[in-house]
Amino acid sequence: MYFLDKAKSIEEQIIAWRRDIHMHPELGFEETRTAKLVANTLNEMGIEAEVGIGITGVVARIGEGHPIVGIRADMDALPIQEANDTPYKSQTPGLMHACGHDAHTAILLGVARILSEMPDRPAGEIRLLFQPSEERWDAEGKSGATRMIEDQALEDLDAVIALHVASTTENATFEIVEGFALAAVDTFYGVVMGEGTHGATPNLGIDPIYLQAQVINAIQGIRARRLDPTKGSVITVGGVHGGSAPNVIPDKVELMGTIRSFDEDTRQLIHAELEKAFSVAKALGGDYQLKIEYGYPAMYNDPTVAQLLYDVAKENMGEEKIYYGEPMMGAEDFAYMTQKAPGAMFMLGAKYDDKHRPHHSPVFDINEDSFKYGAAVLADTACRLLKKYSE
Repeated sequence: MYFLDKAKSIEEQIIAWRRDIHMHPELGFEETRTAKLVANTLNEMGIEAEVGIGITGVVARIGEGHPIVGIRADMDALPIQEANDTPYKSQTPGLMHACGHDAHTAILLGVARILSEMPDRPAGEIRLLFQPSEERWDAEGKSGATRMIEDQALEDLDAVIALHVASTTENATFEIVEGFALAAVDTFYGVVMGEGTHGATPNLGIDPIYLQAQVINAIQGIRARRLDPTKGSVITVGGVHGGSAPNVIPDKVELMGTIRSFDEDTRQLIHAELEKAFSVAKALGGDYQLKIEYGYPAMYNDPTVAQLLYDVAKENMGEEKIYYGEPMMGAEDFAYMTQKAPGAMFMLGAKYDDKHRPHHSPVFDINEDSFKYGAAVLADTACRLLKKYSE
């Protein structure tokens, strides 16, 4: 139990790093303080760190040569005002680490310390990927993972692993999915156009509110009647905006929503069927505009890497604390990294207390007792992957 014992010995330091980062949240591609903290901490460990990778990311290497195993942690916060009253609450108005990226960064720093002090570390390179902007796209529509890949931070990797804390799951538990684990995410923006008129004389215009009701019905029918029921997907209309007075029929209504899917054929079929759903407005005398923006692809956990993570967690955490999970409709830009190299992400249970503290909420918080397990599993798995790819 070398890795868990070592993680326990530095547990307080991991927690201190997390709290420092939590108190000073930064949005995606603005993580300059966080990146400086990471680089300085790594340098103090005797690990050379490259900054400015993927705009504000940090890359460091422990060991050299092949094979090469990457470990990723994201660093960005969210534009949310924290509602918690803790000693480490956010000191930046309107910003908060409400998804656990502060913990991911601190845990990876813990991994770096464990591995840098390991006397008999396997031959090869372990590459530490401190990624910016998982939650946010830049002006070119690219997230932190894409930018790091463009800067060749993942070149020559034999495997890549990561964790994500889960605030609603029992503390100190491990969950992993083999195969597709998280969905692809796309966003659609539509405008249903009619002809405005007085509310008392709808016959003199073309009511876009009526038209959009038919469009929404058609959208809801896509999943029910146009897609293979064995293929996971969801289409949600998240916004409908139109009209400004009770007695006025407007000339247009705006709609927006999200699309989730796992396989590319389903993804493309949904896009095509959305076009047909909006064309209902045209058939009824109106018109429409539709824009679909591609987001992250589905995240695929390589079964071999996932199984190794499972086996390592079983040894470090105990069989009663680990389990296989089910695919979820959330999305993660780690999916881009698992397209570059075989990889997997596991969920680390970190429920704080009995209060519901969902991700992306002002009351989000996590149990810091889970951190040592995350550090131990990542460090142990990275070393076993080096051995595996050296065979």
